[in-house]
Amino acid sequence: MLSIREKYGRYSLFVLITVLGFTVFVKILPFLGGLLGAVTIYVLLRQQMRMLTERRQWRRSLAATLLLAEAIFCFLIPITLIGWMVVVKVQGIVVNPREFIVPLKHLAELVEMKTGYEVWSESNVRWLVSYIPSVGQWLVEGMVDFAINLVVLLFVLYFMLIGGPRMESYCSELMPFDPRISRNVMHEIHLIVRSNAIGIPLLALIQGFVAYVGYLVFGAPSPLFWGVLTCFATIIPIVGTALVWVPLAGYMALTGAWAPAVGLVLYGTLVVTHVDNVVRFLLQKRMAHTHPLITIFGVFIGLSLFGFMGVIFGPLLLAMFVYFVNLFKCKYLDRNRLCQ
Repeated sequence: MLSIREKYGRYSLFVLITVLGFTVFVKILPFLGGLLGAVTIYVLLRQQMRMLTERRQWRRSLAATLLLAEAIFCFLIPITLIGWMVVVKVQGIVVNPREFIVPLKHLAELVEMKTGYEVWSESNVRWLVSYIPSVGQWLVEGMVDFAINLVVLLFVLYFMLIGGPRMESYCSELMPFDPRISRNVMHEIHLIVRSNAIGIPLLALIQGFVAYVGYLVFGAPSPLFWGVLTCFATIIPIVGTALVWVPLAGYMALTGAWAPAVGLVLYGTLVVTHVDNVVRFLLQKRMAHTHPLITIFGVFIGLSLFGFMGVIFGPLLLAMFVYFVNLFKCKYLDRNRLCQ
């Protein structure tokens, strides 16, 4: 039996940890993207770090610096360039709204001519023009936030690479399981994060390239820009790419290019969508043995919780939930001491 003083010390410490942890979490939320990004890249680079430090006997600081440079050139610079391409396109609209208003007015006239429904009015124009500056402000805030989180990512990643083994051992010891199950949990986390961190960008590149070919073949305007947007649209499972090529085909049909529009719809339905579904499920099943439903619903959950990084940590969250439910059933309902 614990004495009153021991109970007081234990529960007081628990309350202090909870209150301080909640406070720290709330204040660190603006940097959550950078922290999750650092964890993701660390999982991808940990094997290389181990090879450099254990097999080649490099100093950890030198190996971490080299891998940090690798992360910048292989991960961060391509993502920044792709994002900058979209930013420049949106910034052009903010600086010169007429470039956006004129084609939109032309599209509204086409809709009215084809359907008889009037969608263009002066009140709509005034609302749209007044809304554009707020888009520019949101864009600037997003760029600043991205830059800050990028610095946080690099800073945290360096120290994670330096103290990786100690950090993993510490996290494993904190888990309320025996050492064997703790190792299984850590392995499962590494496997799912690595699977999503490799599979999702690879899927985005495949989808973007396949869609870009279709945009070129059927004469879509600005095919490269729409191909890049298709890459980002793959974040949303099943219907993601259709959010790009369906409106694009509709615009082409309204401009009178009926044959290319029908061809793009058929191409998107028969080629782009099926490539999306098949490649997504094959990658997830092959790399982490993750059930497709966990991937799909995990992405939806993750996007609402973590933003862009939710495409990686949403499926992880759902997979861990399923894993812990199965572990509870095995250990406490089935009374099986050999649960994995």
